[in-house]
Amino acid sequence: MQIGFIGTGVMGTGIIRNLLKAGYPVVVFNRTQAHAEAALTAGATWATSPRAVAEVSDLVFTMVGFPQDVEHVYFDADGLFVGARAGQLLIDMTTSTPRLAQTIARTAASRGITALDAPVSGGDIGARSGTLTVMLGGEPGAIARLAPLLTVIAQSWHRFGGPGAGQHAKLANQIMIAGTMTGLTEMLVYAKAAGLDPSAVLTTVGSGAGANWSMTNYGPRILAGDYTPGFFAKHFLKDLRIALDEATAMGLTLPATAQAEALYQAMVDAGRGALGTQGLILNYE
Repeated sequence: MQIGFIGTGVMGTGIIRNLLKAGYPVVVFNRTQAHAEAALTAGATWATSPRAVAEVSDLVFTMVGFPQDVEHVYFDADGLFVGARAGQLLIDMTTSTPRLAQTIARTAASRGITALDAPVSGGDIGARSGTLTVMLGGEPGAIARLAPLLTVIAQSWHRFGGPGAGQHAKLANQIMIAGTMTGLTEMLVYAKAAGLDPSAVLTTVGSGAGANWSMTNYGPRILAGDYTPGFFAKHFLKDLRIALDEATAMGLTLPATAQAEALYQAMVDAGRGALGTQGLILNYE
């Protein structure tokens, strides 16, 4: 099975490496070829456009930054839909809008192609270790076709419904992460001001009811001054904006998520959007 993969960022490269290790040939495209070097060194081959990826692949994963990037990858003159053929499977792992996922699925279906939305959670650690959680929207039969690959890159996956449902599930996930990241940040700020040993605070809180993934994985990075992106702050801000837009469309008000969005907006405005989400603590310095 020839796999195509578009998007060789932090997450995409980890997934590609696991697919290669499992023996699958992978052809890749990235907007900037230099950023695909790690994937190419690991054994992937290069294609010159999304269209070229589709022309030689049995199925194609996409994992890019923003919804507008997804639109370009699928709908441009050299996009996936130009090169794709009936029977192919297209899987978008970008956190994007549910409505765009539905548009892609409708367009795909009109051409005899199947499209799934399959955003993931687990960060760079999950991508490298093959322990991601995948949230799926689309046809059950298509997900069954994808299952052998999911076992390589993920520890769990769940279908939430038709096209767009996977994106809604990921947005719910990001709403939760917003709370854990702001809680982690302000916990450490408070502990420092109180003169506590922050490492001991992480260990103690992590053994009680306050334990959570963000604290376990990002707390030590903060203490080490490591703001390398496991997930870019600018992308998390995008996710929170989408979640708030969807909430508004459903008649919901999410004040805590709105506050988190404002905090990450301040981080991006300060020129720190390319740092990891744990860089939020720099807002408090």
